[in-house]
Amino acid sequence: MRYSISAISVVAVAGALAVAGCDVHKTQEGNVTVPKYEVTKTQEGNVTVPKYDVTAPDVSVTKKDVEMTVPKVTTEKKEVTVPKVEVKTGQEKAREQGK
Repeated sequence: MRYSISAISVVAVAGALAVAGCDVHKTQEGNVTVPKYEVTKTQEGNVTVPKYDVTAPDVSVTKKDVEMTVPKVTTEKKEVTVPKVEVKTGQEKAREQGK
């Protein structure tokens, strides 16, 4: 379980670095046309919010000593293989390709 969490963490960090290291160039202009609306008022409005009287409950927090069985957890060191990720930024990649 611990190995899979570590592997997922490494992949997530590598993905974040890969996106952050992108070299972006605009290759085409964009255009957005949004619809236009006209709104007319048909009546006057009035808002009256209701009022409430609230009686909150009384909460008493205390403590008591009890005896219970709890698990004993031990750990051990174990050598595992994890992914090694190397990232070239978009600028480095473009430089290598002569762009």
